[in-house]
Amino acid sequence: MARLAQTAGLTDVQSEILATVRQFVDKEVIPHAQALEHADEYPADIVEGMKEMGLFGLTIPEEYGGLGESLLTYALVVEEIARGWMSVSGVINTHFIVAHMISRHGTPEQKQHFLPRMATGEVRGSFSMSEPDLGSDVAAIKTRARRDGDDYVIDGAKMWLTNGGSSNLIALLVKTDEGAEKPHQNLTTFLVEKPSGFGEVAPGLTIPGKIDKMGYKGVDTTEAVFDGFRIGADKVLGAAPGKGFAFMMDGVEVGRVNVAARACGIAIRAFELAVEYAQQRRTFGKAIAEHQAVAFKLAEMATKVEAAHLMMVNAARLKDSGERNDVEAGMAKLIASEYCAEVTQEAFRIHGGYGYSKEYEIERLMREAPFLLIGEGTSEIQKTIISRGLLREYRTRG
Repeated sequence: MARLAQTAGLTDVQSEILATVRQFVDKEVIPHAQALEHADEYPADIVEGMKEMGLFGLTIPEEYGGLGESLLTYALVVEEIARGWMSVSGVINTHFIVAHMISRHGTPEQKQHFLPRMATGEVRGSFSMSEPDLGSDVAAIKTRARRDGDDYVIDGAKMWLTNGGSSNLIALLVKTDEGAEKPHQNLTTFLVEKPSGFGEVAPGLTIPGKIDKMGYKGVDTTEAVFDGFRIGADKVLGAAPGKGFAFMMDGVEVGRVNVAARACGIAIRAFELAVEYAQQRRTFGKAIAEHQAVAFKLAEMATKVEAAHLMMVNAARLKDSGERNDVEAGMAKLIASEYCAEVTQEAFRIHGGYGYSKEYEIERLMREAPFLLIGEGTSEIQKTIISRGLLREYRTRG
């Protein structure tokens, strides 16, 4: 068993789930990841395997056919999957966020309608806040839903939908007219059902095609264009117009733990590749691992892997306890993504010229790690969240 990134205090069920996932990753993901990633091919067989293991319903309550597991269990599963191929963890990440939002905030009818089919993977979710010129300023959303009788009519364009083509359910944040003075109180989340695929998938809804990316391949990232798209008022999440921003932020908070877990997974794999290569590659009559310059790199990399894992676990456990964890999730996401980039680059350097070759796995990790610096909020956004939280707690009295 690996020495790094072990988690104390797990139940027998959690340990069994993680052992099963790790075995699946070693046998079904790592051997195929390079070919699928280079071809930018959707990992259909791997996704089917995850369905069979029940991973799409990992956190969905048992009463709706899920396994009812905690955020910690999910985060540790994501860490294992990302260790094999980060894109595969992306397939279930947005699905998990949408399922979490419906479980926490949906009406009884919405829970019954969506969650049993989400638990089996029949319905797979994607998550849409961003717009082409929006960035991190979520409250400035322009896509608008106008009330028309018992329906709403949606117009606008959304950007950066992970699983936008392969999913058949979008949690969509748009502007509505609630008469509130604060912009974020005029935002509403809709549950948009659609067929999977590209083009005009439904009247008034077009998914133009996959966005070509530097990394994070295999999983589809898309735009979504709404032009007179009609949707029933019963598809407003929680039957609560104007509450969409709060619902989405709850989803993003668990999403930040997820991104931290993905960063931990990549960092673990980068370290594994580096420590193995450093013991095989010989220069000046000995393995490069025996040179102090390389040995110190390995020591620093392992320390960063361990620190990131512990912060990610702490943030997940805090959320599971019901406590507020925005600062801790921000800290975990910040340090895990930054350390992931650093550990991956050091592994790349240890590989020397071979690290630049597409034949070696580290080349793929070098293209995947940067995504985590911006996904679910940039490092600068995390620092903003952390500093505001600290000032809230340490406000000077008097």
